[in-house]
Amino acid sequence: MLTPYRDVLSRPGALTFSAAAAVARLPMSMVGIGVVLTVSSLYGSYTLAGAVSATYIVAQAIAAPVLGGWVDRFGQSRVMRPATVLAGGGMLLLAAASAVRAPAGWLFGAAVLIGAGSGSFGSLVRARWTWVLAGDGRAVHTAYSLESALDELVFVVGPVTVTMLATAVRPEAGLVVAAFGVVGGGLWFCAQRATEPPAVRRTEGRARGTVLRLPAMAVLAVVFVPMGGLFGATEVATVAFADEHGNKGAAGFVLATFALGSLLAGLLYGARAWAAPLHRRFAGAVAALAVGVSLFLLVDSLWALAGVMFAVGFTISPSIITGNGLVQAHVPPGRLTEGLTWVGTALNVGVSIASSLAGAQVDAGGARAAYLVVVACGGAVLVATLLALRVLRAGTPEPAGA
Repeated sequence: MLTPYRDVLSRPGALTFSAAAAVARLPMSMVGIGVVLTVSSLYGSYTLAGAVSATYIVAQAIAAPVLGGWVDRFGQSRVMRPATVLAGGGMLLLAAASAVRAPAGWLFGAAVLIGAGSGSFGSLVRARWTWVLAGDGRAVHTAYSLESALDELVFVVGPVTVTMLATAVRPEAGLVVAAFGVVGGGLWFCAQRATEPPAVRRTEGRARGTVLRLPAMAVLAVVFVPMGGLFGATEVATVAFADEHGNKGAAGFVLATFALGSLLAGLLYGARAWAAPLHRRFAGAVAALAVGVSLFLLVDSLWALAGVMFAVGFTISPSIITGNGLVQAHVPPGRLTEGLTWVGTALNVGVSIASSLAGAQVDAGGARAAYLVVVACGGAVLVATLLALRVLRAGTPEPAGA
């Protein structure tokens, strides 16, 4: 099973840039839950915590596609070096403002800075793989699966780390560690110039405007908004569920089981060549995810929730891998970073909306009310996927082995 992964990682520079990108995106699994833990602990309000988290994600949703477009035009290192420093500075500001219980405006301002500098290192590393493995569709499929597994690995490590720091050290300690992670990992990634894709300058003959003008990209963005909502609401609801059961510190471990299931699924998925069309695999994975999250309403203990999350986690990586594969199939190579970034942006828009809604639901009706937001998002993503299938079926042929 590991042979395909050894083959792609043996390419010159591949192991280094993949490892650097994993470190750089570790904070993406820490900031959301870190904000919820910090603000809810120091300010005593899940509503405020959800609102600050939503502000960060909205800022990221606005900035990330712009950064992605600049990366395609000017190069990864030129754009992302200053951006990662900005994001890290915002995290430190948020930690400091929370520690002294500054007025809420400081929290929202810091959240905007974090979001404004948070480019999508997941998109950047996938674009780099596409460049390094140009022409080898099977290897690109394996590399994308590897990166999805690493995405989930950071979601295993990140929530546990930030929860331990928040409960055992100080509530804001996780945000400080996240700041050093994004700056250190981001600068390390940008230093790998030998494998950096060349910048693609705009010309008169090149299509202008956003890649969302492509029908497939437009419908994928619509699908990924409620999928992001599902993830965002799950994070807030799970912190509240653990708090209600007298063990708020267990939230990170429970969320880690969600990511662990996805990690294992991603590795298994990437080791196999699939015959089914890409759009059908995407629809099947999304449907399983949407149905699976409804089981969250049936659990009554942290152990049961962890078990259900582990099982449902097996549907996440296949959904993300096939979604990114559809982007690669429909977007021109010179705008791939922008296309992949729009997927992340759509996810983040959903996260921001649902995190805020879930936070308000926790204050009004407890964790179960917040899990109803999760289930509603699951239903929305299923309906959106079914409506999108006709568009996704058409268009650019999928790469071999994708």
